Amino acid sequence: MKCGLLGKKLGHSFSPMIHSKLGDYGYDLYEKSEEELEDFIRNGDWDGLNVTVPYKKEVFKLLDEASETARALGSVNTVVKRNGKIYGDNTDVYGFETLLLESGVDVKNKKTLVLGSGGASVSVKYALLKAGADVTVVSRSGENNYENIDKNADAKIIVNTTPVGMYPNNLETPLDVSIFKECEACFEIIYNPHRTKLMLDANDRGIKSFNGLTMLVAQAVRSSEIFTDSEIDRKVIRNITSEIKALTENIVLVGMPGCGKSSVAGELSKMTGKEVFDSDEEILKETGRKPSDIIKTDGEEAFRTIETEVLTDLGKKSGIILATGGGCVTRERNYQILHQNGCVVRIKRNIDKLAINDRPLSQQKGLKALAEEREEMYHRFSDFSVENTISPQKTAENIMQMLSDLQR
Repeated sequence: MKCGLLGKKLGHSFSPMIHSKLGDYGYDLYEKSEEELEDFIRNGDWDGLNVTVPYKKEVFKLLDEASETARALGSVNTVVKRNGKIYGDNTDVYGFETLLLESGVDVKNKKTLVLGSGGASVSVKYALLKAGADVTVVSRSGENNYENIDKNADAKIIVNTTPVGMYPNNLETPLDVSIFKECEACFEIIYNPHRTKLMLDANDRGIKSFNGLTMLVAQAVRSSEIFTDSEIDRKVIRNITSEIKALTENIVLVGMPGCGKSSVAGELSKMTGKEVFDSDEEILKETGRKPSDIIKTDGEEAFRTIETEVLTDLGKKSGIILATGGGCVTRERNYQILHQNGCVVRIKRNIDKLAINDRPLSQQKGLKALAEEREEMYHRFSDFSVENTISPQKTAENIMQMLSDLQR
Protein backbone atom coordinates (compact mmCIF):
# COMPACT_ATOMS: atom_id res chain seq x y z
CA MET A 1 0.00 0.00 0.00
CA LYS A 2 1.43 3.37 -1.05
CA CYS A 3 0.51 6.39 1.05
CA GLY A 4 2.08 9.78 1.60
CA LEU A 5 1.84 13.52 2.07
CA LEU A 6 1.02 15.78 -0.87
CA GLY A 7 2.03 19.43 -0.89
CA LYS A 8 3.95 22.10 -2.74
CA LYS A 9 6.92 22.47 -0.39
CA LEU A 10 7.02 19.92 2.38
CA GLY A 11 10.39 20.58 4.01
CA HIS A 12 10.63 19.24 7.54
CA SER A 13 7.55 17.03 8.04
CA PHE A 14 6.85 14.77 11.03
CA SER A 15 4.15 12.85 9.12
CA PRO A 16 6.35 9.95 7.91
CA MET A 17 7.50 9.40 11.50
CA ILE A 18 3.92 9.35 12.78
CA HIS A 19 2.54 7.03 10.11
CA SER A 20 5.42 4.59 10.60
CA LYS A 21 3.93 3.98 14.06
CA LEU A 22 0.36 3.58 12.83
CA GLY A 23 0.21 1.03 10.03
CA ASP A 24 2.05 -1.36 7.76
CA TYR A 25 2.20 0.83 4.68
CA GLY A 26 4.74 3.02 2.93
CA TYR A 27 4.51 6.75 3.48
CA ASP A 28 6.38 9.15 1.19
CA LEU A 29 6.51 12.89 0.58
CA TYR A 30 5.06 14.10 -2.73
CA GLU A 31 6.03 17.65 -3.67
CA LYS A 32 3.97 18.72 -6.69
CA SER A 33 3.49 21.99 -8.54
CA GLU A 34 0.05 23.36 -9.44
CA GLU A 35 0.55 22.11 -12.99
CA GLU A 36 1.26 18.56 -11.79
CA LEU A 37 -1.54 18.37 -9.26
CA GLU A 38 -4.52 17.14 -11.31
CA ASP A 39 -2.57 14.45 -13.16
CA PHE A 40 -1.04 13.18 -9.92
CA ILE A 41 -4.44 12.93 -8.20
CA ARG A 42 -6.13 11.23 -11.15
CA ASN A 43 -3.28 9.04 -12.39
CA GLY A 44 -0.58 8.93 -9.71
CA ASP A 45 0.73 5.69 -8.20
CA TRP A 46 -0.75 6.06 -4.72
CA ASP A 47 -3.43 4.45 -2.55
CA GLY A 48 -3.90 7.03 0.19
CA LEU A 49 -2.80 10.64 0.62
CA ASN A 50 -2.71 13.35 3.21
CA VAL A 51 -2.97 16.79 1.63
CA THR A 52 -1.39 19.92 3.05
CA VAL A 53 -1.12 23.57 2.01
CA PRO A 54 -1.82 24.90 -0.52
CA TYR A 55 -3.83 22.08 -2.09
CA LYS A 56 -6.64 21.24 0.35
CA LYS A 57 -9.30 23.15 -1.57
CA GLU A 58 -7.90 22.32 -5.01
CA VAL A 59 -7.86 18.58 -4.37
CA PHE A 60 -11.48 18.73 -3.15
CA LYS A 61 -12.51 19.84 -6.65
CA LEU A 62 -10.94 16.68 -8.11
CA LEU A 63 -12.83 14.17 -5.96
CA ASP A 64 -15.48 11.70 -7.06
CA GLU A 65 -16.90 11.32 -3.56
CA ALA A 66 -16.47 13.19 -0.27
CA SER A 67 -17.50 12.88 3.37
CA GLU A 68 -20.17 15.13 4.84
CA THR A 69 -17.50 17.16 6.65
CA ALA A 70 -15.40 17.60 3.52
CA ARG A 71 -18.46 18.72 1.54
CA ALA A 72 -19.39 21.21 4.23
CA LEU A 73 -15.89 22.70 4.13
CA GLY A 74 -14.99 22.33 0.46
CA SER A 75 -11.59 21.20 1.71
CA VAL A 76 -9.87 17.85 2.24
CA ASN A 77 -6.70 16.61 3.83
CA THR A 78 -7.21 12.86 3.37
CA VAL A 79 -7.80 11.10 0.04
CA VAL A 80 -8.10 7.39 -0.81
CA LYS A 81 -8.89 5.32 -3.87
CA ARG A 82 -12.00 3.20 -3.40
CA ASN A 83 -13.46 0.96 -6.09
CA GLY A 84 -11.98 3.02 -8.87
CA LYS A 85 -13.13 6.32 -7.37
CA ILE A 86 -11.32 9.04 -5.45
CA TYR A 87 -12.82 9.66 -2.01
CA GLY A 88 -11.89 12.54 0.28
CA ASP A 89 -12.37 13.40 3.93
CA ASN A 90 -11.22 16.13 6.30
CA THR A 91 -9.57 14.77 9.43
CA ASP A 92 -8.20 18.20 10.41
CA VAL A 93 -11.54 18.84 12.10
CA TYR A 94 -11.08 15.76 14.26
CA GLY A 95 -7.46 16.78 14.87
CA PHE A 96 -8.35 20.21 16.16
CA GLU A 97 -11.25 18.85 18.23
CA THR A 98 -8.74 16.51 19.89
CA LEU A 99 -6.34 19.41 20.53
CA LEU A 100 -9.15 21.38 22.19
CA LEU A 101 -10.10 18.39 24.32
CA GLU A 102 -6.50 17.73 25.41
CA SER A 103 -5.93 21.41 26.23
CA GLY A 104 -8.83 21.54 28.68
CA VAL A 105 -9.77 24.99 27.34
CA ASP A 106 -13.52 25.70 27.15
CA VAL A 107 -14.26 27.89 24.12
CA LYS A 108 -18.06 27.89 24.43
CA ASN A 109 -19.53 31.39 23.98
CA LYS A 110 -16.04 32.93 23.96
CA LYS A 111 -14.88 35.34 21.27
CA THR A 112 -12.30 33.44 19.26
CA LEU A 113 -10.04 34.84 16.57
CA VAL A 114 -8.99 32.47 13.79
CA LEU A 115 -5.98 33.90 11.99
CA GLY A 116 -5.96 32.99 8.31
CA SER A 117 -8.60 31.99 5.77
CA GLY A 118 -6.99 29.01 3.98
CA GLY A 119 -7.83 25.32 4.02
CA ALA A 120 -6.74 24.80 7.62
CA SER A 121 -8.76 27.82 8.74
CA VAL A 122 -12.08 26.42 7.53
CA SER A 123 -11.45 23.16 9.40
CA VAL A 124 -10.56 24.94 12.62
CA LYS A 125 -13.55 27.30 12.31
CA TYR A 126 -15.86 24.33 11.76
CA ALA A 127 -14.55 22.60 14.89
CA LEU A 128 -14.80 25.78 16.96
CA LEU A 129 -18.37 26.45 15.89
CA LYS A 130 -19.29 22.88 16.83
CA ALA A 131 -17.78 23.59 20.25
CA GLY A 132 -19.92 26.71 20.64
CA ALA A 133 -17.26 29.39 20.14
CA ASP A 134 -18.03 32.86 18.81
CA VAL A 135 -15.68 32.86 15.81
CA THR A 136 -14.15 35.80 13.94
CA VAL A 137 -11.82 35.07 11.02
CA VAL A 138 -8.93 37.49 10.51
CA SER A 139 -7.29 37.64 7.08
CA ARG A 140 -5.01 40.01 5.19
CA SER A 141 -7.76 41.63 3.14
CA GLY A 142 -11.06 40.66 4.77
CA GLU A 143 -13.45 42.77 6.83
CA ASN A 144 -11.45 41.77 9.90
CA ASN A 145 -7.77 42.16 9.04
CA TYR A 146 -4.42 42.84 10.66
CA GLU A 147 -4.70 46.58 10.09
CA ASN A 148 -7.85 46.86 12.22
CA ILE A 149 -7.00 44.05 14.65
CA ASP A 150 -7.54 46.44 17.58
CA LYS A 151 -11.31 46.20 17.15
CA ASN A 152 -11.03 42.52 18.15
CA ALA A 153 -8.78 43.14 21.15
CA ASP A 154 -11.47 41.68 23.43
CA ALA A 155 -10.90 38.18 22.06
CA LYS A 156 -10.42 35.48 24.67
CA ILE A 157 -9.06 32.75 22.37
CA ILE A 158 -6.60 33.08 19.46
CA VAL A 159 -5.95 30.33 16.91
CA ASN A 160 -3.24 30.81 14.29
CA THR A 161 -3.84 28.79 11.13
CA THR A 162 -1.33 30.74 9.02
CA PRO A 163 2.25 29.57 8.38
CA VAL A 164 3.69 32.70 10.01
CA GLY A 165 6.30 31.55 12.53
CA MET A 166 6.72 28.08 11.01
CA TYR A 167 10.18 26.62 10.34
CA PRO A 168 12.40 27.97 8.80
CA ASN A 169 10.87 31.41 9.47
CA ASN A 170 11.06 30.93 13.22
CA LEU A 171 10.24 33.72 15.70
CA GLU A 172 7.99 35.62 13.33
CA THR A 173 4.48 36.35 14.60
CA PRO A 174 1.20 37.30 12.91
CA LEU A 175 0.25 39.80 15.63
CA ASP A 176 1.19 41.44 18.92
CA VAL A 177 -0.53 39.36 21.57
CA SER A 178 -0.05 42.11 24.20
CA ILE A 179 -3.09 44.03 22.91
CA PHE A 180 -5.39 41.15 23.89
CA LYS A 181 -5.86 41.93 27.58
CA GLU A 182 -8.62 39.34 28.06
CA CYS A 183 -6.92 36.50 26.18
CA GLU A 184 -7.02 33.15 27.97
CA ALA A 185 -5.36 30.81 25.45
CA CYS A 186 -3.46 30.75 22.16
CA PHE A 187 -3.46 27.77 19.80
CA GLU A 188 -1.14 27.07 16.87
CA ILE A 189 -1.56 24.48 14.17
CA ILE A 190 2.22 24.84 13.72
CA TYR A 191 4.29 22.10 15.37
CA ASN A 192 7.79 23.05 14.16
CA PRO A 193 9.08 24.89 16.12
CA HIS A 194 7.58 23.51 19.30
CA ARG A 195 6.93 27.04 20.53
CA THR A 196 6.29 29.85 18.08
CA LYS A 197 6.86 33.48 18.96
CA LEU A 198 3.11 33.84 19.39
CA MET A 199 3.19 31.08 21.99
CA LEU A 200 6.29 32.41 23.74
CA ASP A 201 4.86 35.94 23.87
CA ALA A 202 1.61 34.52 25.25
CA ASN A 203 3.45 32.53 27.92
CA ASP A 204 5.34 35.65 29.02
CA ARG A 205 1.95 37.21 29.74
CA GLY A 206 0.58 34.24 31.63
CA ILE A 207 -1.57 33.08 28.70
CA LYS A 208 -1.77 29.34 28.09
CA SER A 209 -0.51 28.19 24.69
CA PHE A 210 -0.65 24.96 22.69
CA ASN A 211 1.13 23.92 19.51
CA GLY A 212 -0.26 21.82 16.69
CA LEU A 213 1.50 18.50 17.41
CA THR A 214 -1.53 16.90 19.06
CA MET A 215 -3.68 18.01 16.13
CA LEU A 216 -1.14 16.61 13.67
CA VAL A 217 -1.02 13.23 15.38
CA ALA A 218 -4.79 13.01 15.87
CA GLN A 219 -5.60 13.80 12.24
CA ALA A 220 -2.92 11.29 11.17
CA VAL A 221 -4.50 8.57 13.33
CA ARG A 222 -7.91 9.24 11.77
CA SER A 223 -6.33 9.32 8.29
CA SER A 224 -4.63 5.99 8.94
CA GLU A 225 -7.99 4.50 9.88
CA ILE A 226 -9.36 5.67 6.54
CA PHE A 227 -6.32 4.35 4.64
CA THR A 228 -6.58 0.91 6.22
CA ASP A 229 -10.32 0.73 6.97
CA SER A 230 -9.56 -0.10 10.61
CA GLU A 231 -9.86 1.35 14.11
CA ILE A 232 -7.00 2.63 16.28
CA ASP A 233 -7.12 3.04 20.07
CA ARG A 234 -7.39 6.75 20.98
CA LYS A 235 -4.62 6.31 23.58
CA VAL A 236 -2.20 6.08 20.66
CA ILE A 237 -2.63 9.81 20.02
CA ARG A 238 -1.25 10.84 23.38
CA ASN A 239 1.50 8.21 23.31
CA ILE A 240 2.81 9.21 19.88
CA THR A 241 2.58 12.91 20.71
CA SER A 242 4.70 12.42 23.84
CA GLU A 243 7.17 10.24 21.96
CA ILE A 244 7.68 12.75 19.15
CA LYS A 245 8.02 15.62 21.60
CA ALA A 246 10.74 13.75 23.48
CA LEU A 247 12.56 12.87 20.25
CA THR A 248 12.43 16.33 18.70
CA GLU A 249 12.76 18.69 21.65
CA ASN A 250 16.23 20.06 22.32
CA ILE A 251 17.95 19.81 25.68
CA VAL A 252 19.67 23.16 26.20
CA LEU A 253 22.29 23.55 28.91
CA VAL A 254 23.06 26.92 30.50
CA GLY A 255 25.23 27.80 33.47
CA MET A 256 28.38 29.48 34.66
CA PRO A 257 31.60 29.08 32.64
CA GLY A 258 33.35 25.90 33.73
CA CYS A 259 30.29 24.31 35.34
CA GLY A 260 30.57 21.21 33.13
CA LYS A 261 27.98 21.84 30.40
CA SER A 262 30.06 20.21 27.66
CA SER A 263 30.79 17.09 29.73
CA VAL A 264 27.15 16.71 30.73
CA ALA A 265 26.09 17.23 27.11
CA GLY A 266 28.30 14.32 26.07
CA GLU A 267 26.69 12.04 28.65
CA LEU A 268 23.20 13.12 27.58
CA SER A 269 24.10 12.31 23.99
CA LYS A 270 25.07 8.75 24.98
CA MET A 271 21.73 8.32 26.74
CA THR A 272 19.49 9.83 24.05
CA GLY A 273 21.38 9.42 20.79
CA LYS A 274 20.93 13.14 20.16
CA GLU A 275 23.74 15.06 18.48
CA VAL A 276 25.69 17.56 20.59
CA PHE A 277 26.27 21.13 19.48
CA ASP A 278 28.46 23.49 21.50
CA SER A 279 27.82 27.16 20.76
CA ASP A 280 31.44 28.15 21.50
CA GLU A 281 32.68 25.50 19.07
CA GLU A 282 30.21 26.67 16.43
CA ILE A 283 31.48 30.24 16.87
CA LEU A 284 35.03 28.97 16.28
CA LYS A 285 33.88 27.21 13.10
CA GLU A 286 32.01 30.30 11.93
CA THR A 287 34.67 32.90 12.62
CA GLY A 288 37.91 30.96 12.86
CA ARG A 289 38.44 32.56 16.28
CA LYS A 290 37.96 31.29 19.82
CA PRO A 291 35.37 33.14 21.93
CA SER A 292 38.08 34.15 24.41
CA ASP A 293 40.09 35.78 21.62
CA ILE A 294 37.04 37.66 20.29
CA ILE A 295 36.27 38.99 23.77
CA LYS A 296 39.87 40.05 24.38
CA THR A 297 40.25 41.73 20.99
CA ASP A 298 36.79 43.08 20.13
CA GLY A 299 35.06 43.24 23.50
CA GLU A 300 32.17 41.35 25.08
CA GLU A 301 29.41 43.18 23.20
CA ALA A 302 30.85 42.24 19.80
CA PHE A 303 31.12 38.64 20.95
CA ARG A 304 27.52 38.58 22.19
CA THR A 305 26.31 39.71 18.76
CA ILE A 306 28.14 36.83 17.10
CA GLU A 307 26.91 34.41 19.75
CA THR A 308 23.27 35.40 19.17
CA GLU A 309 23.66 34.92 15.41
CA VAL A 310 25.04 31.41 15.97
CA LEU A 311 22.34 30.56 18.53
CA THR A 312 19.67 31.74 16.08
CA ASP A 313 20.68 28.94 13.70
CA LEU A 314 21.18 26.35 16.45
CA GLY A 315 17.84 27.16 18.07
CA LYS A 316 15.97 26.18 14.90
CA LYS A 317 17.34 22.64 15.05
CA SER A 318 15.23 19.84 16.50
CA GLY A 319 16.30 16.91 18.67
CA ILE A 320 19.77 18.09 19.68
CA ILE A 321 21.78 18.65 22.86
CA LEU A 322 22.98 22.26 22.98
CA ALA A 323 25.72 23.40 25.35
CA THR A 324 25.76 27.19 25.50
CA GLY A 325 28.32 29.75 26.55
CA GLY A 326 28.10 30.91 30.14
CA GLY A 327 26.98 34.44 29.26
CA CYS A 328 24.29 33.73 26.67
CA VAL A 329 21.67 34.54 29.31
CA THR A 330 22.82 38.17 29.39
CA ARG A 331 20.90 38.81 26.15
CA GLU A 332 17.12 38.62 26.58
CA ARG A 333 16.70 37.92 22.86
CA ASN A 334 18.36 34.55 23.39
CA TYR A 335 15.49 33.45 25.66
CA GLN A 336 13.07 32.82 22.82
CA ILE A 337 15.82 31.51 20.54
CA LEU A 338 16.62 28.75 23.06
CA HIS A 339 13.07 28.01 24.23
CA GLN A 340 11.41 27.74 20.81
CA ASN A 341 12.53 24.12 20.51
CA GLY A 342 14.20 23.44 23.82
CA CYS A 343 13.85 22.58 27.45
CA VAL A 344 16.49 24.77 29.13
CA VAL A 345 18.40 23.20 32.02
CA ARG A 346 20.73 25.11 34.32
CA ILE A 347 23.85 23.29 35.43
CA LYS A 348 24.93 24.46 38.90
CA ARG A 349 28.32 23.93 40.50
CA ASN A 350 30.12 25.44 43.49
CA ILE A 351 32.15 28.50 42.56
CA ASP A 352 35.36 27.03 43.95
CA LYS A 353 35.00 24.15 41.44
CA LEU A 354 34.71 26.40 38.36
CA ALA A 355 37.66 26.56 35.97
CA ILE A 356 38.79 30.01 34.81
CA ASN A 357 41.50 29.09 32.29
CA ASP A 358 40.93 30.79 28.93
CA ARG A 359 37.83 32.50 30.32
CA PRO A 360 38.58 36.24 30.24
CA LEU A 361 35.30 37.39 31.82
CA SER A 362 35.71 35.01 34.77
CA GLN A 363 39.22 36.36 35.25
CA GLN A 364 38.34 40.04 34.79
CA LYS A 365 35.19 40.22 36.92
CA GLY A 366 35.90 37.42 39.37
CA LEU A 367 33.70 34.34 39.67
CA LYS A 368 31.69 35.57 42.66
CA ALA A 369 30.79 38.90 41.03
CA LEU A 370 30.01 37.20 37.72
CA ALA A 371 27.76 34.63 39.43
CA GLU A 372 25.88 37.33 41.35
CA GLU A 373 25.46 39.41 38.19
CA ARG A 374 23.93 36.50 36.27
CA GLU A 375 21.92 34.73 39.00
CA GLU A 376 18.54 36.22 38.09
CA MET A 377 19.23 35.66 34.39
CA TYR A 378 19.97 31.97 34.91
CA HIS A 379 16.78 31.66 36.94
CA ARG A 380 14.77 33.43 34.23
CA PHE A 381 16.13 31.28 31.40
CA SER A 382 16.01 27.81 32.96
CA ASP A 383 13.05 25.43 33.16
CA PHE A 384 14.80 23.59 35.99
CA SER A 385 18.25 23.27 37.58
CA VAL A 386 20.52 20.37 38.48
CA GLU A 387 23.66 20.22 40.61
CA ASN A 388 26.82 18.92 38.94
CA THR A 389 28.58 17.68 42.06
CA ILE A 390 29.19 13.95 41.68
CA SER A 391 29.92 13.30 38.00
CA PRO A 392 28.70 14.40 34.55
CA GLN A 393 27.06 10.98 34.14
CA LYS A 394 25.06 11.32 37.36
CA THR A 395 24.08 14.88 36.44
CA ALA A 396 22.86 13.67 33.05
CA GLU A 397 20.88 10.86 34.71
CA ASN A 398 19.21 13.43 36.98
CA ILE A 399 18.32 15.58 33.97
CA MET A 400 16.76 12.61 32.16
CA GLN A 401 14.71 11.77 35.25
CA MET A 402 13.42 15.32 35.54
CA LEU A 403 12.57 15.44 31.84
CA SER A 404 10.66 12.18 32.23
CA ASP A 405 8.74 13.65 35.18
CA LEU A 406 7.81 16.71 33.09
CA GLN A 407 6.39 14.46 30.35
CA ARG A 408 3.89 12.85 32.74
